[in-house]
Amino acid sequence: MTPAFELEGETATTHHTNSANNGANDNQIGFKSRVSVIGSGSWGSVAAKLVAFNTLNLSSFHDEVKMWVFEETLQSGKKLTDAINRTNENVKYLPGIKLGKNVIADPDLDNAVKGANMLVFVTPHQFIDNICKSLVGKVRSDAEAISLIKGMEVKIEGPCLISTYISEQLGINCSVLMGANLASEIAEEKFSEATVGYGNNREIAEQWVQLFTTPYFMVTPVQDVEGVELCGTLKNVVAIAAGFVDGLDMGNNTKAAIIRFGLREMREFCKLLFSSVKDDSFFESCGVADVITTCFGGRNRKVAEAFAKNGGKRSFYELEAEMLQGQKLQGVPTAREVYEVLRHRGLLELFPLFATVHEICSGCLPPSAIVIYSEKKPRLPV
Repeated sequence: MTPAFELEGETATTHHTNSANNGANDNQIGFKSRVSVIGSGSWGSVAAKLVAFNTLNLSSFHDEVKMWVFEETLQSGKKLTDAINRTNENVKYLPGIKLGKNVIADPDLDNAVKGANMLVFVTPHQFIDNICKSLVGKVRSDAEAISLIKGMEVKIEGPCLISTYISEQLGINCSVLMGANLASEIAEEKFSEATVGYGNNREIAEQWVQLFTTPYFMVTPVQDVEGVELCGTLKNVVAIAAGFVDGLDMGNNTKAAIIRFGLREMREFCKLLFSSVKDDSFFESCGVADVITTCFGGRNRKVAEAFAKNGGKRSFYELEAEMLQGQKLQGVPTAREVYEVLRHRGLLELFPLFATVHEICSGCLPPSAIVIYSEKKPRLPV
C-alpha cells in the first residue's frame, strides 16, 4: 500500500484490551463522548461539519471535535492546519464552507485521537494501513470506530474489509457509514441520506445515527456491515466503467446498461465473499442510490471520462494529479484489488465487467472494450 505519511436480541460488542488510556466508561453518569475525525479531505471535512453540528446540540457529547490533518504547505506558504483553524474552512479541499467553530484541526495524529471514544475514519483507503499501525496502543480500549472509507485490503490470505482491518489492528469495534454522498452537495446542505452498517450492537448504531443525522442528512441503520461496506467500495469500480462510456460518448442507454451490469456483479461479489450479505442492503442509500450518484457525479467517473477521451494514453495517475488537486481516486486501486481476488479464485469469467475495468485501467485493453465485454455470457449467479 502507499505509505500514509508520504504525501466517502442485540448484544454488547466485546472489545479487546490495549495499552491506551481507558478513560471513563460510557455508562458512567455524566459521561460525555469525545469525537475525533481521522481525515480532512473533502469528505472528511464534511463529516467533521456534520458531527460538529450535533456535538454542539447534544448534551451527551463534548463540543470540541478534533480533525486530524495530513499537514500540507499551501501555495501561500502557510500550513493547511493553521489555515483551517484561522478561517474555519478547509481552504484546499472544501473552500467556502464553514466547518463549525468547534472543529479543531490537528496535524498530530496521536494528539487528535487522545481521549476520544468515538473515532471517525475518513481517509483514502491507501493510507489506512500506516494510520492504524501508528495508532496501535494509543486509542481508548472502550472506543468505537466508524469507517467512511471506500476500499479493501487484499493480502495473501485473502480480502479484508477496511472496518475489519481497523478492528483487528486497534482492538475496537468498527461500524461503517456509506451512501449516495457527494461531499460538495452535502457541504451545501442539500438533502442527502446514508446508511450505517453495524454488527451486533444496535445501541452503538443508534449513537452513530444520532451523531451524523441533521435536518438535511438522513441516516438509517442496517445490520449488515459487510454488505453496506462492500457496496460503498464496489460502486467506484462501476463509476469508472460509467466514465469510460461518457468519455466515448456512447449515450445514456449504454450507461444505464453498464450500471445494471455493475449492480449485478456487485451483488454477486458480495455474496461470494460473505453469504450473510442481505439483499435489502442493495436498496438502501449505500446500494443502488450510491451507484447512481457516483456514476453521474463522482470523481471516479470524471477522471475515467478524461482517460477515455484521451484514448487511454494518459495514465490515471497523471490525470488524478492534474484534476483532483490532491484528492485520491478509489475506483482504480479497488478494481485492481477486486481483480486479484477473482483471479486468485479463478472466477474472472464470472465477473466480466469488473475484470474489464481493471484491464482497461492497466492498459491491457482500450477504453472501448467496456462494451465489447458484454458479448460474453457471465454465468451468474455464483
